Amino acid sequence: MIAAIRKYFISGLLVWLPVIITLLVIKFLVDLLDKSLLLLPHSLQPDVLFGFHVPGVGVILTLLVIFFTGLFVANFIGRRLVALGDAIMVRIPLVRSVYTGVKQVTETLFKPGGQSFRKVLLVEYPCEGVWSVAFQTGEVGKDIEGNLGGEQMVSYFIPTTPNPTSGFLMMAPRSRVKELDISVDQALKFVISLGVVQPGTGTIKQK
Repeated sequence: MIAAIRKYFISGLLVWLPVIITLLVIKFLVDLLDKSLLLLPHSLQPDVLFGFHVPGVGVILTLLVIFFTGLFVANFIGRRLVALGDAIMVRIPLVRSVYTGVKQVTETLFKPGGQSFRKVLLVEYPCEGVWSVAFQTGEVGKDIEGNLGGEQMVSYFIPTTPNPTSGFLMMAPRSRVKELDISVDQALKFVISLGVVQPGTGTIKQK
């Protein structure tokens, strides 16, 4: 009897837990984007206009701002204004370091044709014979390679589990890493699930 109750309870938990966590994540993102409404004058905020809170308006506003910003910077005047803004930001101490670092990372991640976080690797970490999943972030510059014997190096990010937003940046010779023929999504599911969700039929890609 106890075993049957336990079985049914776990079955129900497996149905509801992913739904609840997904809804909580969506609510967090919606609440976060709704804060963009604070940029509007108080009299023009939806809560004041309609007399009640309308969830999701901030999401729509944020997406529209991002879209029209991209539309604006696609022309000559927009590009010149962005360049002027960049020039101002890089002249401000402390702000310069944060701004340029974030800008370089975002351009690398979202630039069409970029290779960052496009390849899944198997690397020996934390010791020889023990393997971890990693994501290639790029190729190491010649100045660093020159100090490491001149062999071609790659940089990669080893995420922690179950929170893949933290981890370790490593560098290794290309010959010491193995490229997997699986998608980044599959690898992330594998990491987040503590290895429970296997990445399907992924194999080591032949070089």
